[in-house]
Amino acid sequence: MVKTPPQQKPLLIPPLESGDRLNRYEFERRYNAMPHLRKAELIEGVVYVPAALRFRSHGQPHANLIVWLGNYKVATPGIELGIEPTVRLDLDNEPQPDAVLMIEEEAGGQARLSDDDYIEGAPELVAEIAASSAAIDLGDKKRAYRRNGIREYIVWQVFEQRLDWFYLQEGEYVPLPVDEDGVIRSQVFPGLWLAVDDLLAGNMGRVLAVLQEGLAAAEHTAFVQGLGK
Repeated sequence: MVKTPPQQKPLLIPPLESGDRLNRYEFERRYNAMPHLRKAELIEGVVYVPAALRFRSHGQPHANLIVWLGNYKVATPGIELGIEPTVRLDLDNEPQPDAVLMIEEEAGGQARLSDDDYIEGAPELVAEIAASSAAIDLGDKKRAYRRNGIREYIVWQVFEQRLDWFYLQEGEYVPLPVDEDGVIRSQVFPGLWLAVDDLLAGNMGRVLAVLQEGLAAAEHTAFVQGLGK
């Protein structure tokens, strides 16, 4: 009598846990095996799985940031806005930024969408809401973004009531200046103007009014026309 060999048990895929040291391929394998997991990031080869997000320290400022960027996106054909998309930067970095603003590949953007619908490469602008994650967002993540060529980086430090907007210049991040009216103007996305103190205070009416001034500027019109070529 021929005995049937015992079936081997399938190998279990380990769960993602903060502090794991993985490359991007193993990170994705484990992430895809955890469909319940909403967010996880690979930064400089280290896994970060955030805790549950609070409303005033993350959810509310995140929403206000998206309202501002969303209005710019609607008025600017040729660009895309994403909320917490997975971004394949390199073998050691696969973040999920709170927001990305990117020029479409067909319009000359530096990132692309993969066949499986992930961002590959560096979006032109990335924004992060930094509460408990401030040390990461201003440390390893900032270095990874700079090295991979993300041209502008916004970090909103909620507890400190501070917003930094960095611009990539000669391989280094330098702060964009705040003018005498308290407004920062993007160097990559003409017309993307931000009344910083009003955003920090939740005065979204003023934030959107200043943005509309930027959208009405000649520089924004020229930018849109250039994207349409």
